This record gives sequence, C-alpha cells and structure tokens, in this order.
Amino acid sequence: MAPPAPERKGGFAKPRAPPYKAFMRLLFITATRIGDAVLSSGLLGRLIDEHPGVKVTVAVGRLSAPLFAAVPGLERIIIIDKRSYNRHWLTLWRRTALRYWDIVVDLRGSAISYLVPAGRRFVVGRKKPGLHRIEELGELIGAATPPAPRIWLAEAVRARAAELLPEGPPVLAVAPAANWIGKQWPAERFAELALRLTGADGILPGGRIAVVAAPHEVFQARPVLQAAGDRGIDLVAGGLLLAAACLQRADFFVGNDSGLMHLAAAAGTPTLGLFGPSPEARYRPWGPQAAFVRTPESFEELTGAPGFDFAARDCFMESLSVAAAEAAARALWTKVSAG
Repeated sequence: MAPPAPERKGGFAKPRAPPYKAFMRLLFITATRIGDAVLSSGLLGRLIDEHPGVKVTVAVGRLSAPLFAAVPGLERIIIIDKRSYNRHWLTLWRRTALRYWDIVVDLRGSAISYLVPAGRRFVVGRKKPGLHRIEELGELIGAATPPAPRIWLAEAVRARAAELLPEGPPVLAVAPAANWIGKQWPAERFAELALRLTGADGILPGGRIAVVAAPHEVFQARPVLQAAGDRGIDLVAGGLLLAAACLQRADFFVGNDSGLMHLAAAAGTPTLGLFGPSPEARYRPWGPQAAFVRTPESFEELTGAPGFDFAARDCFMESLSVAAAEAAARALWTKVSAG
C-alpha cells in the first residue's frame, strides 16, 4: 500500500494514517557510539514489548549497527555514515519519507523526525542534570520504570562464544581500552588487577582472563594478555556481537567507561566500571549487578578548572590505584554472591 499523502495546515505537514494497516511501523534513530547505542536498546525493547508484531527500522551508525541485527520484527537497518554539510540526514530522509511511521523515536534530536509522516514522535531534547541516560530515555516515552538495556543475539553467535569460552574455570573479562585515551586506566594496572582477582585468594581463583578489545586497541590489550600467560584468552578483533556473547558467558567484568562496559552490564554479567574524566551519575554501568569506582578526584574536580583542555594530558586515571579497584571488585562480588 502506498504511504498516505500528508495533509498541510499552516505550512506544516500533518500525517494521516492509512485507512487499514495489518501492522505498525517503528522508526528508531539511535546513536553512532557503541555505549550510547547499548543504552538505547532497552527503550527499543520496551516499545517492541508494548506493540507486539511491530515492524522495526533502525537508523544507526556503522559501528553500532551489529547490535540491532537480531532485533525482533526487524525490517531493515539504515546505516548513518557522517557526510559533509549534514548530507547524511538528507540520505536518511530520502529513505524514510515515503513511508508512514506509527512511531518515530529520534535519539539524535534531528529534524528528520518532523519531516517524515508519523503518528507519534519521541524526540530527545536537552540533557537532564542528575539523571542517568537510561532514566532520561524512560522519561522520554513516559515509562513507569527505566528501560534496562538488552542484547539480541543469533544462536550462531552464541555457539561461537561457547567454543571460545567453554565450560571450565571461571572467566574474568577485561576491557582495557576506551574511545578516548584520557579515560583509559593504564594497561599495566589492568594486568595487575586481573592477576589479583584470579589469584589463589582472589574472587575467581584460577580463573581465565579474557581480554576484549577492538583491532585498533591491541596495544592496550597486549600487556594484559602477556601477564595472563596460558590463562589468557584473546578476544581482540572478534567483533561486537561475539564480544557480547562472550561477555554473557563471563563471571565478572572490569573495564573503563566504554561501550564494552555497557555491553557487559546489559549481558547481566557482574560489571565494574572505572571512571575518571566522565560523569558516573549519567554513564555508570546500569543494573543490580553493576558498580563503579572512580578516581579520588570527582569528575568536576578533574574537568572543571577554568580553561580545562581534554587534550592536555594523555590519561586522567593515574590516581585510581589497583588496591582501590580491587576493593571495589571484591565488594561487588560479595554483593552479587549474597544476592
């Protein structure tokens, strides 16, 4: 059925739904960055739950696109590749304007959501101080409870993860990289922490150490893998979905504030996030089995000085000690074990 022609009133398009529809359509415009895309997955899942049989189109950046490959009811994924003069938005409009959308969710705050025929629109606005990003997304649709992130995986990916992490000694997953060098705790400290947590008196005695990273992050991963020796498992360059499936099989995760940290928490794995020059109130790992530890300096103390320059230092995490990170990991493990 051809999409309905929009009515015009006062110079603006007013969408008109077709007289009969066998199903609903949802356009979900989400983030390019992996962490933000993971955090948005719970909102998408909530809408799918509330509208059984809805047909879903996800518009997303190329890096994050694999996260949505197995979404229930998926019709298509539209890749948003940034182009000069914002031409990527024009491309997205051309691919969505000739279809009526029952629901449009725009987490990029673009004009596209107002330029396509739609029934209901949920468009993100300004950040709300004091709220976690997930709480903010829940408020966007009037949800009674914050929509916790989800992971959708095909069975083939789960099977491959089972081959890489078969049953055996417990698994500590470590993600020593981040999208910005200033947020990266020194790799040597990750190595020391991993050995402590899997030592004879650690939380995972004799455990395997799985190192997760992207191909370009191999230099951060290498010291941890070398320290792990024959207990190390190299998950560098395995891809985002395989990383998610492996994180589901891990017993504990520790990593910088990053997309992998949010992915681990979404997988339900006990997750400890390390924070420094990023606000934990907004981006801490979400869930009852998640916690964070940060530098002795607050986010404001690290970044609030007049004329602060994020590029002034290679790392803002040096003041976080291995002992502090280990204590936080043990506290989370005790909480999870008791629960």
